[in-house]
Amino acid sequence: MPQTLVEKIAQRFAVGLPDGQIVRSGDFLTVRPAHVMTHDNTAAVIPKFESMGATRIADSNQPVFALDHDIQNKSEGNLAKYAAIEAFAAKHGVAFFPAGRGISHQVMVEEGFVLPGTMVVGSDSHSNIYGALGALGTPVVRTDAAAIWATGRTWWQVPDVVRVTLSGELQPGVSGKDVIITLIGVFNNDEVLNCCVEFHGGGVATLNLEQRLTISNMTTEWGALAGVFPYDEKTRFGLLTRAKVFRERGDLNPRLTPESIERVEAGIPVADPDAVYAKELTFDLSAVTPFVAGPNEVKTITPLPEIEEAGVKIDKAFLMSCVNGRLQDFEEAAGIIRGKRVHDGVSFYIAPASDEIEKQARERGYWQSLLDAGAIALPPGCGACIGLGQGLLEDGEVGISATNRNFKGRMGSRESFVYLASPAVVAASAVAGKIAAPGRTTASAASLRQALADASSARVTERPPVEPASVAILDGFPETIEGKLLFAPKDNLNTDGIYGKEFTYREDLSSAEMGTKAMLNYDPKFQELAEPGDVLVGGYNFGSGSSREQAATALKYRGLQMVIAGSFSQTYKRNAFNNGYIVIECPELVDELKAANANDDALTIRTARTARVDFTSGAIECAGKTYAFAPLGEVAQELVVKGGFESLIKEQIANMA
Repeated sequence: MPQTLVEKIAQRFAVGLPDGQIVRSGDFLTVRPAHVMTHDNTAAVIPKFESMGATRIADSNQPVFALDHDIQNKSEGNLAKYAAIEAFAAKHGVAFFPAGRGISHQVMVEEGFVLPGTMVVGSDSHSNIYGALGALGTPVVRTDAAAIWATGRTWWQVPDVVRVTLSGELQPGVSGKDVIITLIGVFNNDEVLNCCVEFHGGGVATLNLEQRLTISNMTTEWGALAGVFPYDEKTRFGLLTRAKVFRERGDLNPRLTPESIERVEAGIPVADPDAVYAKELTFDLSAVTPFVAGPNEVKTITPLPEIEEAGVKIDKAFLMSCVNGRLQDFEEAAGIIRGKRVHDGVSFYIAPASDEIEKQARERGYWQSLLDAGAIALPPGCGACIGLGQGLLEDGEVGISATNRNFKGRMGSRESFVYLASPAVVAASAVAGKIAAPGRTTASAASLRQALADASSARVTERPPVEPASVAILDGFPETIEGKLLFAPKDNLNTDGIYGKEFTYREDLSSAEMGTKAMLNYDPKFQELAEPGDVLVGGYNFGSGSSREQAATALKYRGLQMVIAGSFSQTYKRNAFNNGYIVIECPELVDELKAANANDDALTIRTARTARVDFTSGAIECAGKTYAFAPLGEVAQELVVKGGFESLIKEQIANMA
């Protein structure tokens, strides 16, 4: 049976599969990833690990700790936190990289923890970056990280997979950042939301490894859970280069050697030619020119000539982060800025993705060229990209940044404005004092937009409708749930609407009190309408936004039996099942309720319908109709039966004692 590359890697790292099972999108799996990365949030994972009853790391080779987020903070409290993480790593024999070594994702790549054909996860949303090396890199939440420390395993539902076929090659002066900004802006209708992206086509071979790292990294902002490139000669050259570094620095047990790379190559999976993808996108790289994203919105892109003509003045410029803090980025910026000066009134901040990159940039003169022009150097870390440390934007200020996100308030004041662009555009803008092109542009904005339209296409795979399928039900898991339907029709209902930020950090609220806060930011009338035993039906991409787990538990504590939606944010789904709460996807039922209530503008609708959800057959009976849904397998059922992932891990640890 044909499989995608993502399905094949997931199959390799799944444990406990029934004999003969072929992994497919939608399957719930127990997986044992090759590595799990945590950064400053290691401090929050440690108490979760200990509360599970764990006393030792199941496999000390799996976790990697790399401090990178708040490294400019020299307060006594932060230094104590960092010291505690280092001590924990030493106690358990875990690989540890201190503040100043570099951004965690770059460290994972440089230190050989990411290999083609492997599954590597991280407690950070930009773990997608590992896909540049042909790995299945994807984020997990903190409970998952603690579970992997304790047992070596976590659970994962295989997402839909989107095939992105790249043709052509980039024009001179066009970067990987330009590619991913363009892809996000062109395919901006949730084509890859909650999916894994696989890159294919002849255009892939024209992209170097640094460009791939940038593209894979920002598939996160595109909405994807992974962005995977195939293994090829570019990847092989990158791995051999790292092996040479290990040899030259005298590593006693290097993670990469020419021999180990040959062994990896012997078993690298590839997508089957006839694999089935949820969607197929095609794009011609030769049509890419510099675009700028923003302000404060990644999916809104503007051709550089158009925004340059508008004369958008800037106050700060940033060249840093895990997406664009590598050697090639500093080379481009230095080439543009050499012999010039940063514009009066503009602060230009630079930070390498690792200390190794800074060393190389210094040796090649790039770093000094930037400093001579007036750039302000910061240490290797996340810094201003996540609103920490020096250089934050103040009220009314405008920034041009080579980072990966420009969400409102992320890099400082909520009253500031952030545009995203390539390192070359950032450097040129720092000199010009306004958003500017690194060279003369002659094409019109209209022609550039048309070229992109001509270069891109999208096709959704026609799939047969989901048919009810009989599944075994674990002891303690309900065969059926019946309840009245409470309908919240909004698509993209985010976690702040479900559980407001004013309650998120209130540790003094009981479970019952948390339930009374559910959905108030979305609809103040929700609490009056909801009754214990109701089944909540939402729209599409339910639970988008932040990863706060209370957005799942508050609905559970309010007495709502379960949530049905057209689709869920994958992080929300993880948090729901990790807390023993049932959520299922049934687009047909959602569409039916939307049509039936099209003239009702209420935020929450108490319908007259009762639904009976049959988990044995994977079917919902409602108002005389039957709607199919993908049945919940053993992994999901067990999480519910045990009351959540933490309880499950506690039981597993107790049984091992």
